[in-house]
Amino acid sequence: MTHPRDRVDRVAAPVPSATAARSSAGSAPAGAVPAGAAPARTSADLPLVRARWVLMGLFALNGLTFSSWLARIPSVRDALELSTGQLGSVLLAGSLGALATATVAGVLVTRRGGRIALLLSTVGFALAYVLIGAGPTLGSVPLLAVGIFLTGVSFAVGNVPLNVESASVERRMGRTVLPQFHAAFSIGAVLGSGIGAVAAHLDVPLLSQFLVTAVLGTVWRVLSIPHVVVASRPVRERVLADVPATPGVPAPRAPRGRGLGSALDAWREPRTVLIGVVIMAAALSEGSANDWLALAVVDGFDQPEAVGAAVFGSFVAAMTVVRLLGTRLIDRYGRVAVLRASGVVSLVGLLVFGFAPTLPLAGAGVVAWGLGAALAVPLGIAAASDDPMLAAGRVAVVSAFSSVASLAAPPLLGLAAESLGARHALVLIAAAMVVSVSLSSRVARVEPSEAGTPAPAAATSAGPRSAPTPATPTAASDDPALAALVSRVVGPVGEDGRASAHELDPVYAAPAAR
Repeated sequence: MTHPRDRVDRVAAPVPSATAARSSAGSAPAGAVPAGAAPARTSADLPLVRARWVLMGLFALNGLTFSSWLARIPSVRDALELSTGQLGSVLLAGSLGALATATVAGVLVTRRGGRIALLLSTVGFALAYVLIGAGPTLGSVPLLAVGIFLTGVSFAVGNVPLNVESASVERRMGRTVLPQFHAAFSIGAVLGSGIGAVAAHLDVPLLSQFLVTAVLGTVWRVLSIPHVVVASRPVRERVLADVPATPGVPAPRAPRGRGLGSALDAWREPRTVLIGVVIMAAALSEGSANDWLALAVVDGFDQPEAVGAAVFGSFVAAMTVVRLLGTRLIDRYGRVAVLRASGVVSLVGLLVFGFAPTLPLAGAGVVAWGLGAALAVPLGIAAASDDPMLAAGRVAVVSAFSSVASLAAPPLLGLAAESLGARHALVLIAAAMVVSVSLSSRVARVEPSEAGTPAPAAATSAGPRSAPTPATPTAASDDPALAALVSRVVGPVGEDGRASAHELDPVYAAPAAR
């Protein structure tokens, strides 16, 4: 009997292209790497290295622009003479925009590709920041609300291809690096907060600041997009990308799209939905700290605002350090063990902060909270992206769960804080952390054909791992030319005339990170 781990390793093993196979005749198989040895760096690795750093830049840009706007919220509030409640209602427009767009983003990336999604996101961000600057300048709350709504829409549309491409880079590198992209966002957020603070100190007009933000952000994104889109190409393009042309053989037909319903199939996958719950708990933890931690320190310990900001800074710093350096832990111990341990550390840190009698002890709890909260979102994104052909729809689903947390947490915690105080109200999110720890096994790496797609009815009696159905099959039997060419690239087509989508996907043909 074949051990399940062996099956995973075979699926993730490098698949030589037709060109590589021909050039390696008489030598070791293409893509073969001695056990325990790192692949030799070649010129073919340069696009991968470039894609990694360009993606890092895009994540950092998102953090920078978003935080530079948040740092000017006091100026926006004063310019429009908004109350705290009115401002909170306007800010919710961003979460509503992200939630409304999350599922559509998955469909868009699946059908049209990440390049189109990123370009639409670029246009949306540019318009959004112009409106955010124009609203307070012209005294128009509706303009501001539309701008904030567009930031949520643009973030949701761009977030799916960015995470899909980051997971692709991780697969092709053969080791865990996805948390580092999220660390880049955190670093950008710190820089953006500083830029916003300096702009506020110099009394830079809001319209001027956000016009510059729109222009520079647009240029940055437009220059970056051509270097990062590989895994989030349209499905048809990916399936046929590595099928070589053969003289005398008709070109195969591109597989037909399966419609909107197929793009939404991820919502019916138990594993994907439960990963979404894990990410929702993580987003609730991180988002609650962003919104309420500084205020909880100020009110709970009767400290000045600067102390609250410093404690929040320690939370962000702890998260950033773990996202940069904690990837080795994932490679060594695996996703499940790291997520489970992270959840426990985060839970203990939150409880210490909530009930500590002194500020230094509470500060230590905040650091532990940040250390534990760092890796949950990247691990969930990586798990949702195990099958490259279905990654876009699944990332969109788990992103929607994150948007729900961002939408519900501020008002619910605000209501609880009125009676419990902000510090004790934060303890309520411990329940979500417990749920996340209990579901940690769902982020385990699986074969693409098993990442949420049920086995056929005839095989279910033999267990969930028997005769798995390919997640997104390509009907090679419908086109003899395609069947012949697929056989040359990935070996004989199965008895049912179908080849798994991941076998046809050159992006997935790379060593899998453990």
